[in-house]
Amino acid sequence: MKVAAIGDNCIDVYERLNRKYPTGNVVDTGVNIQKLGIPVSIISTTGSDENGKWMIDTLKKENLELSHFHVGEGATAVTYMDMDGLDRVHGDYVEGVLENIVFSEEDVQYAAGHDLVHTALWGKAEDTLPQIKKLSKALISFDYADRLDHELVEKTLPFVDYGFFSYHKSKDEFISEYLKDKVSRGMKVAVATFGEKGSLAYDGKTFYEGRVYPAEVVNTVGAGDSFIAGFLYEILMGGDVAAALDKGAKVAAEVVGVFEPWVSENE
Repeated sequence: MKVAAIGDNCIDVYERLNRKYPTGNVVDTGVNIQKLGIPVSIISTTGSDENGKWMIDTLKKENLELSHFHVGEGATAVTYMDMDGLDRVHGDYVEGVLENIVFSEEDVQYAAGHDLVHTALWGKAEDTLPQIKKLSKALISFDYADRLDHELVEKTLPFVDYGFFSYHKSKDEFISEYLKDKVSRGMKVAVATFGEKGSLAYDGKTFYEGRVYPAEVVNTVGAGDSFIAGFLYEILMGGDVAAALDKGAKVAAEVVGVFEPWVSENE
């Protein structure tokens, strides 16, 4: 088994707290899958500045495969962050070299050689998905965050096997019908996460409710990406949807216990 994560990378900067770390939707998901034991390739472009060097060094230390992780002339993307209690707050986003990111035909062919390809809403990789589906039988997963009505949901629906949505309410009729609609029109499984209120998944036949695990929260950053990593790992290892929800919850509970979006070896 091997996974390709194609999309964004950036540095989260907390100016008030004087802290920062390498991150990005597909980076966080990819690193957490790698830590669980499935090899991951990151396909993206970082900057030629010190932040870009830091990103590459960090991903190398985490044993990610970087043959298609490119360096573009310019600044690495930066997201300015702050904390509201234990919740992270997103501020300004400076796109840097990601403004002009392009995934080459070679990148697409390389991604298609994996068992699963993961991307996310701001990864700018949505146009690669039809090509990947045409080239291979790779599963495709997509993190739509909380943008349930974003145009990319409809655009990518025919190509996505596992769709993940963040919903800021508890389970209700709306989200249940929403997940049913997405599966009826192409997805294998659609998943909604409710933060501390658990998760819900639908596979075309059955709804599965996922629990949460107790955690001493330090920072909620990375909770969604780590949940997705645990879920996808369990699926790739042959587990069912119920087991995948449970694995996702366990991984997320560990990650919210540290400030960064994954647990480092020295923590």
